Amino acid sequence: MIYQNFDQLIELVRSSTKKTRTVAVVAAQDSHTLEAVSMAVKEKIVAPVLVGHKEQIQGYLALLGENVSNYTIVHAETVEEAAFIAADMVKSGEADFLMKGLIQTGSLMRALLSDKAGFRTGNLISHLGFVQIPNYHKLIGVTDVALNIYPNLNQKKDILENAVITMTRMGFDTPKVAVLAASEDVNPKIVENVDAAELKRMNTEGILTGCVVEGPVSYDLAISKEAAEIKGITSKVCGDVDLMMVPNLAAGNILYKALRYSAGARTAGIVVGGKVPIVLTSRAADVDGKFLPLVLAASATV
Repeated sequence: MIYQNFDQLIELVRSSTKKTRTVAVVAAQDSHTLEAVSMAVKEKIVAPVLVGHKEQIQGYLALLGENVSNYTIVHAETVEEAAFIAADMVKSGEADFLMKGLIQTGSLMRALLSDKAGFRTGNLISHLGFVQIPNYHKLIGVTDVALNIYPNLNQKKDILENAVITMTRMGFDTPKVAVLAASEDVNPKIVENVDAAELKRMNTEGILTGCVVEGPVSYDLAISKEAAEIKGITSKVCGDVDLMMVPNLAAGNILYKALRYSAGARTAGIVVGGKVPIVLTSRAADVDGKFLPLVLAASATV
């Protein structure tokens, strides 16, 4: 399946025959988070369980004009307690995914990755973003632009597998992957290019499955079939890429934000690799920036 834009994905999740997905919101006493959650409820995207300070959550819901009785609230005295309650809900099957509320990202991740939480699967935790670029014909995944700083080859393999598994659950058909680098030459002095070539080899030899990998490949060739033809590059991926894998966090973060702020792209992302997806947004994110990741997470649960 090809998703041309986020609206198409929203409609698919809304009309899905699967049960409405339950999100456990950690430290839900935050007006922007609750506004996004209430929007997702109205769109029939999620059924939330709000974990946190009960009176504060009720107060914010009332300010938003929401009927408090329509929401399930689980009281937690501290944000750490809220994180462990939410993790327990995942373990018991009561929650399909998690969302960060009024809690520092570091505090949330420390709690979830502790032995007590039981959230780890043995896989590397990574970030999978999506961009809707005005002049491109479909949504593109981008990984990892937020968590892993300088991943080595084995970590890149894990990051790529996390993304492919997630996109397959979302309905993408055999994602076409571009492992980005500055050029297409396999220069032994450039680690990014060597790693990209190795990932392509793993894919060709059946070690990396469920996708088609091209790399190393520059951004222009990944995004433009015409540019690839001019350079004499023949590939199923070039000009029709579904997933771009960046070499490190700095490169990915710059690309992601450049697409958003200079190219007018609409963006959203989730954290994958744990037992369930995590909606891990910035406190500065607008409502749309918190609502769209809820859609992504709901579409990625099985």
